Amino acid sequence: MADSTEHHLKTVDSDPEKQSQSQYEATNGSDLDLLAIYEERAGRLVVDPEEARVEFGDRVASKLKLTADGTKVLWPQPSDDPEDPQNWSDYRKSVQLFIVTLAAIVPDFDSGVGIASIFALAEQYDTTTGVINNMTSNWSIFLLGWGGIAAVILMRRYGRLPILFWSQVLALAFLVGCTFAPNLKTFTAMRCLTAFFGTCPQVTGLYLVTDMYPFHLQARKLNLWTMGFIISPFLSPFAFGFLVARANWRWAYGTASIYGAIVVAAITFFGEETMYDRSIKPVPKPSTTGFRRRIDTLLGFTGLELAKYRPTLTSGVFSHLNVLWRPQILGILIFEAMLFGFSIGINVTNAVFLGTPAPVGFGFSEFAVAGMYGTPIVSVIIGELLGRYANEWIQNHSIKKNHGVFEAESRLWACYIAVPLYAAGCILLGAAFQNKMSVGAIVMGWGLAEVATMVNTVAVYAYCNDCFPKNHGEISSLINLCRVLGGFSVAYFQVPWAVKHGALQVFGCEAAIVVGLFLLVVPTLQLFGRQLRERFSIHK
Repeated sequence: MADSTEHHLKTVDSDPEKQSQSQYEATNGSDLDLLAIYEERAGRLVVDPEEARVEFGDRVASKLKLTADGTKVLWPQPSDDPEDPQNWSDYRKSVQLFIVTLAAIVPDFDSGVGIASIFALAEQYDTTTGVINNMTSNWSIFLLGWGGIAAVILMRRYGRLPILFWSQVLALAFLVGCTFAPNLKTFTAMRCLTAFFGTCPQVTGLYLVTDMYPFHLQARKLNLWTMGFIISPFLSPFAFGFLVARANWRWAYGTASIYGAIVVAAITFFGEETMYDRSIKPVPKPSTTGFRRRIDTLLGFTGLELAKYRPTLTSGVFSHLNVLWRPQILGILIFEAMLFGFSIGINVTNAVFLGTPAPVGFGFSEFAVAGMYGTPIVSVIIGELLGRYANEWIQNHSIKKNHGVFEAESRLWACYIAVPLYAAGCILLGAAFQNKMSVGAIVMGWGLAEVATMVNTVAVYAYCNDCFPKNHGEISSLINLCRVLGGFSVAYFQVPWAVKHGALQVFGCEAAIVVGLFLLVVPTLQLFGRQLRERFSIHK
């Protein structure tokens, strides 16, 4: 294996199309383009240093950079450049992760303000809660997905930081517009534009995690970032439900605007550019330094200067399509779309089920409805803890079982934990609404469903990211789009269906769809995923 690998890689220098690879090899004193190995062996990584000696040979393995304890090979291999985000200090990385997690809360947090204000908005604009949901909540959720696609296309060319900064500035401006909207049409337009521009950090996080952290830490850090946007739609109904019960709904949007301003300030003063063009040799450097470089990077002038080295905007559109059709990802995206989408529907319509008088709902007061939204907040935190340790154990066990080699399909074992919890939670929640069971039944059902959503979503992000290590942005935006497309329309049919046939049938059918897709997709990928990755590699 080692001899054939080295012989193959020695022939690379004669290929004029791989001149940059030859330069990289010469620079590192190795016959191996380590970046190419990381990207081309998508979903299969040699993690154990001893196994690396078997696969790559002693000469190459001796040059691989390892973790501090020497037990794992670092992928991607950090360069010797101190500006490489892989070489940043833990504190510096943690600050950037914290900022993007705070920012990831913004889009769904802003959307959730409408849930807390739904009855007050209906009264303000002399309409029904159904009209408010259909005109504002559902369409703003729909635009979250497409805003993510646009953000990734721009970030590929101009960098992470300026797109994150300007998107949040615009989202804040339109949220202020929601606060002072004089009529429903203006309010709807402002809310939809807030969602479109605000969604950027929900796709930026995967970029930042993979820019800064090696493979073996990525799932843990994704867990934290994912928790931010999964917990965010529950924070605003919980906090602002109490506020709207005592004050005008505009105060809720005004308070959300203050949070948005804090996020913009954090990005402005502490955000850093994590995009590092490691595939270009030598790595291009901005022409400015010091404080001037900081301002230029934030505002986007540095991105404009370096754009000539990066993919075009048009290629960003086709790169999404190029990833989407691959069978190793298409099925899992559909599965995640339904699981996450139905949980979005639960979040949007539970306020209606809880606040509408019998026989449809429980007729709870605004205070009681707000208090009930504490349930998913606690559940997501539990899901983060469960997912963190479950994913770590699965990853390490998989590497040990495969003799030091990691296979991406092992990530999907976490789905076996999530799906039974999800099905049980949905069925219990439907039975609680239909049969007017105790509050405890609602809490347990809703809680189980959200724990499952958290665990499953991190597993899907990690699996897709491992399969396409060169397409982090496309993966992030496609997952974001699919979860939105799966959930934005649920509020249209969930309540009318429950009124006609009962909530148990509604939530039971949704659980059955998720379980069915799980049985079709996940075992198939675990059995045939490696063959699919090799046959339908994006590098072929």
